[in-house]
Formats: sequence, structure tokens, C-alpha cells
Amino acid sequence: MPQLAPADWLPQLIWLAIVFAVFYVLMAKLALPKIGGVIDARRDKIKSDLETADGLRRKTEEAIAAYEQALAEAKQKAHGIAQEARDKLNAEITAEREKLEAELDSKAAEAEDAIKKAKESALKEVDGIATDVASDIVNSLIGVSPSKDETAKAVASARQG
Repeated sequence: MPQLAPADWLPQLIWLAIVFAVFYVLMAKLALPKIGGVIDARRDKIKSDLETADGLRRKTEEAIAAYEQALAEAKQKAHGIAQEARDKLNAEITAEREKLEAELDSKAAEAEDAIKKAKESALKEVDGIATDVASDIVNSLIGVSPSKDETAKAVASARQG
């Protein structure tokens, strides 16, 4: 085998050094700068993506905060509107109730007046009827017909007690 022959080692070592130097120069001048450029570009891209993601995260947090604030304001406004509607309805109900109470009080007063008038009318008629009945009773018992004035006085004194 010629590779193991000691006489062929020196030319093989020289060619080894030449090929190594050529490959080293090619790698150092061509391949490694391209690989380094790709690595640098990738590092820059990752850094840019991280900065973009951080910016988007901040914008998202701001949007969420604005949304929550708008939601809180909307809830507060809705609560205010509901409270205003309740107050308005309560005021309307109170006004309507007061109107009905006044109307019922008026009707009750009218009814009381009508009852009072009917009672007075009935009492006047009762006095007249009682006077006539008493006069008839006295006439049937003793056969004498008393005067209307005497009978009315007797009925009035009996009614007063």
C-alpha cells in the first residue's frame, strides 16, 4: 500500500497542507462569512420580532385597559339610566297614587255628605212619622186627638232622652 510507505509520506503531507490551506481560505473567505451573515440576519430578525411582539403586547394591554374603562363607564352610565328611569317611574307612581287618593277622598267626602243628608232627611221623616204614630196611639187609647205641636214636643223630648 502506497499510503503506508514512508517514502510517500512527505509528498502526502505537503499535499495535505496545501489542500488544508485552500479549504481553510475558502471557508474563511467564502462560507463562514455567509454563515455569519445568516446568523447575524437571524439574530436581527429574532430581535426585531421580539420588539414587534413587545410593542403589540403593549398595544394589546392598552386596548384591554381602554376596553375595560369603556365597559366600566358603560356600566356606570347604564346604571345611571336605570336609576333615572326608576326614579321617574316612582315619581309618576307617587303622583298617580296621590291623584287617586285625592279623588277617593273627594268621593268619600261626597258619600259622607250624602249619607249625612240622607240621615238628616230620614230623621226628619222619622220625627214626622213618630208624631203621627204617637197621635194615633193617644187617640186610640184615650179617644182624644192631641194637637200636632204637643205630640211633636213629646216625641222630641223622648228622642233626646
